[in-house]
Amino acid sequence: MARTTTSDARKKDTREKIELGGLIVKAGLRYEKRALLLGALIELRQRLKADEMERTRLMAVGAEAFGKADE
Repeated sequence: MARTTTSDARKKDTREKIELGGLIVKAGLRYEKRALLLGALIELRQRLKADEMERTRLMAVGAEAFGKADE
């Protein structure tokens, strides 16, 4: 039973990482250097902590991008 739980957790973790990678591709950043992507994400985290309006703005941008993908 413990193996199944561990296996399920690993599968869930793998699936989440694949989905997050897909977001990088969807944003058009597939060919950017990994260091640049990590730096951008770290800076974004800092901005989001400091500015709730920025979080709201970026949520709207992302929601619009997801909406356009369905068309």
